[in-house]
Amino acid sequence: MHSATRIYSQISPGPLTDAHAYLEGLSNCTKCHELGEQVNSSRCLDCHKEIKLLIKANSGYHSSQDVRNKDCWSCHSEHSGRKFRIINFDPKSFDHDKAGFKLTDKHAKAECKDCHQSKFISDSDLKKRSGTYLGLNQYCYSCHEDYHQKTLDDNCSNCHDTKAFRPAAKFNHDNSKFKLTGAHIKKDCISCHPKVKKNSKETQKFKGIAFSNCNSCHRDVHEGKFGDNCKSCHSTVNFKTINQSTFDHSKTNYPLLGKHKIVSCNSCHDSEKNKKPAHQYCTDCHKDYHNSQFISEDKIQDCANCHSVYGFRPSTFTIEKHNNAKFKLTGAHLATLCESCHLKTENWSFRNIGLDCIECHENIHKYELKQEFMPENNCQSCHNSERWSAISFNHDKTKFPLLGKHLKTTCGNCHYDKKVTYQKNIIFNSMNADCETCHTDNHFGQFKVNDKSDCVRCHTFENWKPDNFDHNKTRFKLEGAHLKAECSRCHKVNEKNEKPFVIYKIEDFRCVVCHS
Repeated sequence: MHSATRIYSQISPGPLTDAHAYLEGLSNCTKCHELGEQVNSSRCLDCHKEIKLLIKANSGYHSSQDVRNKDCWSCHSEHSGRKFRIINFDPKSFDHDKAGFKLTDKHAKAECKDCHQSKFISDSDLKKRSGTYLGLNQYCYSCHEDYHQKTLDDNCSNCHDTKAFRPAAKFNHDNSKFKLTGAHIKKDCISCHPKVKKNSKETQKFKGIAFSNCNSCHRDVHEGKFGDNCKSCHSTVNFKTINQSTFDHSKTNYPLLGKHKIVSCNSCHDSEKNKKPAHQYCTDCHKDYHNSQFISEDKIQDCANCHSVYGFRPSTFTIEKHNNAKFKLTGAHLATLCESCHLKTENWSFRNIGLDCIECHENIHKYELKQEFMPENNCQSCHNSERWSAISFNHDKTKFPLLGKHLKTTCGNCHYDKKVTYQKNIIFNSMNADCETCHTDNHFGQFKVNDKSDCVRCHTFENWKPDNFDHNKTRFKLEGAHLKAECSRCHKVNEKNEKPFVIYKIEDFRCVVCHS
């Protein structure tokens, strides 16, 4: 063996791959190695300039976190033989996201070879390589034909996504100089953007379309009589919908106010013959909702007394106006809805609906009140409109004037029929003045005379104490030591009944009954 060959064999770890075979020999070692040092990545990048450019541009797989700052030899080792696979790359398991170009939708379904072809590579040196994955850029037209032929922006993703070229799902016409409104929104793109031939190829015209005036696309049916500013009358919603906000109706005999501003012209000007419709009365256009209730002596009252052009409801008929009528609103009536009195049936009624309380309110007393206490069905002899429970009745007018504690009790304590438990049944005429009507006879009938207990013979209305009782008016006058005796010494408690009571009616007055 030649001496030089023997020395090289001792120095070199092994043969280089086919790609680097031209660098074998002692004189070439320093092209990759520093003397006495390992391979420096900068030496690799001096030859592999395409990788160096990608790293400098912070692009491609070699700029990813998995590779950046690694030594080249950590992935691409040498001296392992001519056929050693220095680029150990498996396309099927490669994460394309690390190349800086995420595959989505249709790109995710494409084969590697569909994109990584020499015809899509612009660099002439890379173009000669077989099976390289370098040389592609991320512009869509690197692989796809530019349908718009450079008439639009290079960034196709402004309008298109990777799902399909048509429709341009990401395009928003509002970002253009001409925003779509009204009927324009529903129009097909081709209506305004026609297909044309350019460089003998089909494309669609998006740039250079005139839109400053409507007549750029639409025929001027007025033939220039009203100028070229169509927006002064029309809108994009509908050609026949006139833009009333720009038409000065105040110059006519009928200025438009309130809701009349949003009424279509045809609602009033419904024919060529009706260019100047009658407008003296609201009923010239509107149906008389009140069915002639406010027509007197062939004279129509002005609807503006109660309504306004800003809405039929709510009524503008004020409380002050109502108080000029026959029925003045006071108290709780001020907070009562109009419907409560004026809409008792399906139709509104304002005339001759009655002024008496019972026209709206049920007479809950029915026949329990005599006419003298409710003259002409006028409830105000007892009640007022402030509050129904605030009663101002003078009980002295009855046969039972209120005295003592009766002055402090509520009406319901006496006048609610206690026999009726499921509702409050108020009684007046049908009740009597006996104490037992409201109070329990604790004496169990001892003092009844002709089946009536006259409690006032002993008691007053101030308290239950027998202040009116005089023992000397009984059949047994108290004399001598009897004057000082406790009542209970003679009047014992009856213990036979379920409810004990004191026996006051003593029939046997013999001494031996009490004294043994």
